[in-house]
Amino acid sequence: MDAAELARIAALEMQTHGLAPTFGPDVLQDVQASADQLATRGLERDADIRDLRQQLWFSIDNDDTQDLDQLSWAEERPGGQVRLAVAVADVDTMVRQDSVIDAHAAINTTSVYTAAGVFPMLPTRLSNDLTSLHEGLERLAVVVEMTIADDGEVAGSQLYRAVVRNQAKLTYDGVAAWLDGNAPAPAAVAANPALQAQLHVHDRVARSLRHWRTRRGALNVMTAQARPVFVDGQLVDLRADRKNRAKDLIADLMIAANGATARYLAEHDQPSLRRVLQEPRRWDRLVKLAAQLGASLPPVPDALALDQFLTARRMAAPAEFEELSLSVVKLLGSGAYAAAPPGLRASGHFGLAVNDYAHSTAPNRRFADLVTQRLLKASLAQRPTPYTVDQLALIAQQCTTQEDSASTVERRVLKAAAAYLLHDRIGEAFEAIVTGATPKGTFVRIVSPLVEGRVVRGFEGLDVGDTLQVRLTSVDVDQRFIDFERA
Repeated sequence: MDAAELARIAALEMQTHGLAPTFGPDVLQDVQASADQLATRGLERDADIRDLRQQLWFSIDNDDTQDLDQLSWAEERPGGQVRLAVAVADVDTMVRQDSVIDAHAAINTTSVYTAAGVFPMLPTRLSNDLTSLHEGLERLAVVVEMTIADDGEVAGSQLYRAVVRNQAKLTYDGVAAWLDGNAPAPAAVAANPALQAQLHVHDRVARSLRHWRTRRGALNVMTAQARPVFVDGQLVDLRADRKNRAKDLIADLMIAANGATARYLAEHDQPSLRRVLQEPRRWDRLVKLAAQLGASLPPVPDALALDQFLTARRMAAPAEFEELSLSVVKLLGSGAYAAAPPGLRASGHFGLAVNDYAHSTAPNRRFADLVTQRLLKASLAQRPTPYTVDQLALIAQQCTTQEDSASTVERRVLKAAAAYLLHDRIGEAFEAIVTGATPKGTFVRIVSPLVEGRVVRGFEGLDVGDTLQVRLTSVDVDQRFIDFERA
């Protein structure tokens, strides 16, 4: 299977599940009009837009990422405090509310990351160019500036607009290997002692942020995502793409910024679009999993107790922790979006141990973040809110639905790729872990290639988290299925 065939499958899955794989000519014309306007007028220079181009902003992302949504910068202060600033690309400036581009983004609501490649929410002329925080280019941003206490608590925050410039585009793998002492510093880091200092401060403050949340029950899990490997245009494998120190660093900063964003809107009596994760419905199964491993969890959901159990297992059996993490993630379920009226306390996020959380740091990739950015900019400018609570409720429902659809597309394209890779391995046995057990079927994940399939025989009595040996019975690229039986 070559990349073009996998892309064809992905586009078909997008259409089948209510997602638009391409942009219409009216959208592209609107993009060109926005680009022409930017070329004529340049960046906004309003009095309330700060000039922060000289600060040592930098980005950390995947090697091939072009849609750069955020930069960061930090400085140490007396008493162990850190001033941390996260600059988020001002996408709203180029994607106006109710424009043709905005209407398209409101349909998909998210970029879709398939084994065939990315189907972006916005045309790449925007997300990979005009609204991306590329190295060396001046860009408008919404800045979330936070004061981080030495214990990791966000002691204070403020939001404002600014002009910024990315001074260094760094990669997760390069930064992580250097921080872990496993490789020399990336060239840009080695050549700039100030950037080295920035990374060390970032690493320290990210750890303190994480420890603060952990003490309140934030879950520390370790899961892997499958990434396709192509050689000369042909698919040859699906390998695990695991978290590392640099990915954790950025995740911790974004969680803090998203929390500060939600609190800002609440404190200014504004409605908001929240990301929520309710208490797990299958807590009883988590209790049983812990008992099988000689531990105990309380009979009612308790995030702190769950994280303490996970931490203990990570130290006791590190080789098995990824499988346990996968089971916990599956049993926790997926998050959702919800509208929060001003003055009312919104639901929190069980897995992150935070009560205020609004996606805001990826407006090139998620429509919810773009909507939140408009709410923020309106509040900063003391303009009326651009969305009613009823409108936000409809947007929340659409974002939740389409996020689920995107996950289905990603999963089915991955199955098509894996079915191709496994077509000559019928009858072979694999070690597996149960990832789903519902009336619709029982599903397991194998490691090589990293993919899920359905157990069609011998599934009786299996539940999420069980490990077993399965035998591959059949695959079908066109129907996107991989079937196993209990061996």
